[in-house]
Amino acid sequence: MTILFEPNRQWSAHLAALLGASVHTVGEVADLRRLLVDGATEPLVVVGPGAPASVALEVAAQQRLVRPALGVVLLRERLDLETMSQALRAGVREAVDAHDSTAVRTACTRSLEVSRQLTGAPAATPQGEAKIVTVFSAKGGCGKSTLATNLAVSLAEGGRRRVCLVDLDLAFGDVGIMLQLSPDRGIADAVASRERIDAGLIRALLTSYAPGVDVLLAPVGPTEAERIDRDLVVAVLAAVRTMADYVVIDTPAHFTEGVLAALDVTDVHVLVATPDVPALKNLRIAMDMLDLLGLAKDNRLIVLNRSDAKVGLSGADIERVLQARTTAQIPSSRDVPISINRGTPIVVEKPGHPVSKAIRDLAAGQIAQRAGARGRRWHRAGR
Repeated sequence: MTILFEPNRQWSAHLAALLGASVHTVGEVADLRRLLVDGATEPLVVVGPGAPASVALEVAAQQRLVRPALGVVLLRERLDLETMSQALRAGVREAVDAHDSTAVRTACTRSLEVSRQLTGAPAATPQGEAKIVTVFSAKGGCGKSTLATNLAVSLAEGGRRRVCLVDLDLAFGDVGIMLQLSPDRGIADAVASRERIDAGLIRALLTSYAPGVDVLLAPVGPTEAERIDRDLVVAVLAAVRTMADYVVIDTPAHFTEGVLAALDVTDVHVLVATPDVPALKNLRIAMDMLDLLGLAKDNRLIVLNRSDAKVGLSGADIERVLQARTTAQIPSSRDVPISINRGTPIVVEKPGHPVSKAIRDLAAGQIAQRAGARGRRWHRAGR
């Protein structure tokens, strides 16, 4: 548990959301002192920008001999050399610009790691590797990103599970705008640290969306996307899967080196099409490509989106084109684009909606089962 001392309500709410669920916020010095006594095992105190810097200096100076493993991080709206010097002399571990969200999370992560080393506690170990769910369609406009965002929220079950949603549509990713998330940080920020990508770094690059759901956003522009190669994607996914129960990956509508890297380590391939001949034909070709890559057929879920659209194709026609049976069908509804424009997944906005029910059934009844029964696939280098 981290103790956040911040008297200003706006800063308190912002920082609490930034630092995650395991934060105890207080706004009075007396409450902070009480927590320091009662919570003798707390490893970190964050003093927000709305609090006097003297509080951080006092806590650090008093606790450095009594509890040397306790870390103090000081956040300021404007950093100056004198404040930083005083803080370091008092024993404050980090002094950070409060407006730099990435720097704040990184500083807290570093401090917690120092505390762990000082106490000799073992490094946190995950219960197991996250199950990776990659959502792919071979044609744009099939509702792939909408399905990915709603699946991530459904799999999290209100915070019961940890889910990381990764936007691998590096040139034109829509996850951020669909969830109305500010693109302050994302996968592009990992480029400068490609030699030391780990869970701590990735955690600092995530944007929290809902209880149990964090998002790794795509780059803002295509220029940044060009710097993200296959090796970087492999390293990022390896780090992400140590931090969650599920990783849901949204992809572009074509095979890139990053997409191939994701498909290699995917537990469940969710293949999306709509009931029109071009989308079905493209998906059939994509499935042939997966066969050539040696990716197991029993890990695939074929999802027909807008399945009830009256377009002159019967279920038999669809399965004949695909040469496979559809696993799930999601009905068409004007409420879906409305939810997208509002920035709220339909499973959140209208949990009782037929579309929401179909997506939750897909998450609980199909993805969870296949992810649990996944077998390892062979990999061929240099695809």
